[in-house]
Amino acid sequence: MAMRADDLIDRRRLRRKLTFWRVAAFVVLAAAVIAFSTWFYDDNFTGSAVPHIAKVKIEGTITEDEELLKRLEAIRTSPEVKGVILSIDSPGGTTVGGESIFEAVRKLAGDKPVVAEVGTLAASAGYMIASAADHIVARKTSIVGSIGVLIQYPDVSGLMDKLGIKLEEVKSSPLKASPSPFKPTNDDERAMVRKLILDSYDWFVGIVADRRKMTYDQALALADGSIFTGRQALANHLVDAVGGEQEAIDWLATKGVDGKLKVVEWKDKDRHGGFLFSQSMAKVAAKALGLPDAGGDVIHELGADRLFLDGLVSVWHP
Repeated sequence: MAMRADDLIDRRRLRRKLTFWRVAAFVVLAAAVIAFSTWFYDDNFTGSAVPHIAKVKIEGTITEDEELLKRLEAIRTSPEVKGVILSIDSPGGTTVGGESIFEAVRKLAGDKPVVAEVGTLAASAGYMIASAADHIVARKTSIVGSIGVLIQYPDVSGLMDKLGIKLEEVKSSPLKASPSPFKPTNDDERAMVRKLILDSYDWFVGIVADRRKMTYDQALALADGSIFTGRQALANHLVDAVGGEQEAIDWLATKGVDGKLKVVEWKDKDRHGGFLFSQSMAKVAAKALGLPDAGGDVIHELGADRLFLDGLVSVWHP
């Protein structure tokens, strides 16, 4: 009888263990299915297998973005994309970053109608990108403009003097590695930097004049760094209409795009790694932990990415 009782206890223990592992396996499988579904249906930037209007968000500080360029090219070659909405909310960024995206949007516009929808802000390089679209829609209170280029650099020479730090250097020529944060700039250095800025500025103004059907002088008059509300931008011909996504869709309809097509956002599926760590899964995890929305990198969310801009920048407030 003792042996039978022991056997009974062992069997119950075994059943409990089996039940535990079955439940654990089911939970893991369910989590994998959910993660895969989220990745495939939400984070897969290839959009939809049926005709649709593609939407691309361009947000935050603009830098050289190879993934975005590839995404725009994929949209251009997709037979299911009938029109494109660029949703822009950016203070600008590097001039090269704006230039590369501008060129990609112009290439895209050669095959499909493209409309820019300005949210809160499309300034400097953000406006540069918006101007690449065939039509620009902005809210009445959106901020638009800040057409221009700048270079900023610190001067810590006073701090070095206070700390008793001296810098010695041997240069091949007077303008090598200038301007430098370790000493005040001289007239020759400032003149060199100004020529650099004015050349890119001239190119930027030329883009605005060409895309907005203005004379160069008309564009130059608006390119003093000023920002405008959406209503002011409309009066100055920097945008074509006031409104939001519906107005953007309405314009696409005038270009032969069915206004009843679904708008599908093409996203960056790789921003946060593989599908188990997709953008949507990161958001869920962040909410569970009581953290801010994890839709972007921490540095991006804090705005600290602007601290690392280098070279010529076209940005409202670096």
